[in-house]
Amino acid sequence: METKPNRPPHLLTIALVALLLVAACTTPTSGDPTELVLVTHDSFAVSDGIFASFEEQTGVSVRVLTVGDAGILTNQAILTRSNPTADVLFGIDNTFLSRALDADLFVPYRSPALEGVPVDLIVDPDGRVTPIDFGDVCINFDKAAFADRTPPGSLADLTRPEFAGELVVENPATSSPGLAFLLATIATFGDDGWQSYWADLVANDVLVVPDWETAYYGRFTGGGGSDRTMVVSYASSPPAEVIFAETTLTEAPTAVVTEGCFRQIEFAGILRDSAPARQLVDFLLSEAFQEDIPLNMFVFPALSSAALPSEFVEFTELPTAPATLDPALIEANRDIWIDEWTSIVLP
Repeated sequence: METKPNRPPHLLTIALVALLLVAACTTPTSGDPTELVLVTHDSFAVSDGIFASFEEQTGVSVRVLTVGDAGILTNQAILTRSNPTADVLFGIDNTFLSRALDADLFVPYRSPALEGVPVDLIVDPDGRVTPIDFGDVCINFDKAAFADRTPPGSLADLTRPEFAGELVVENPATSSPGLAFLLATIATFGDDGWQSYWADLVANDVLVVPDWETAYYGRFTGGGGSDRTMVVSYASSPPAEVIFAETTLTEAPTAVVTEGCFRQIEFAGILRDSAPARQLVDFLLSEAFQEDIPLNMFVFPALSSAALPSEFVEFTELPTAPATLDPALIEANRDIWIDEWTSIVLP
């Protein structure tokens, strides 16, 4: 029988093989989910349709489930870790991180996109969580109230008599920025000094309220409140004032004290391992998602190459050396510190 010579494959065959290879890279296998559940806190906000490109690329849809603040989010995930209610968790921060890591909550995964994230945001060397955004809790002040005098330049300045009755803070037992501010004072004054610092704040008529909304909008004059010229808020609050102003502003009406800020980092972690779950973590670090973060959640993207809105560039002053504490140290002492704070400030 005559042997036919070898012939190159038909071009249509080549095209078909290429399409199959692309599909294999973007389409989940039969064992992977076709819907991912992303569980997060109730402050999570993104633009409509942000997950559409992820769904187009992977064939997997994303359903967002919100469950409360970062503490509730962490505790619920731990309680259901043997049978997770979601595939990926977003929104755990460095004040609760060790609790989740000690509970062996997350499946290790190192996203290739971490190459574009500053090393100081990558706090877990084992890759169990991926940094997605960060924000700095800082003292904010009303510029108009300090038009003819110098605002405080540090946490220590807040105890000076000329600033008596001007500061409102949030209770660290009920408020995330309140806890961050307490941690900032511990990081600044040490375990042997923060208690006396708070006693000095009390003597200087500091006001404590349950939550950020009450502090910022109810009492802080820069936010339309009644009587306090300084508040515990965020470094991103001044650009937010410009963005949401009823008239166009060329200058933010508020500013921050950049010394003594505490950096909060939010992370994502995989609860149920799958190829799409890992792809979703990658997507959370993509430029498309990262650039959506500032104007929706008013924090800063972890990805260095992500472009910032002009208001965040023009009206934000970030601290050069924000305070931090080891997440394990926070976990070991959080409740003790809050109890001590309560006995000093709310006897």
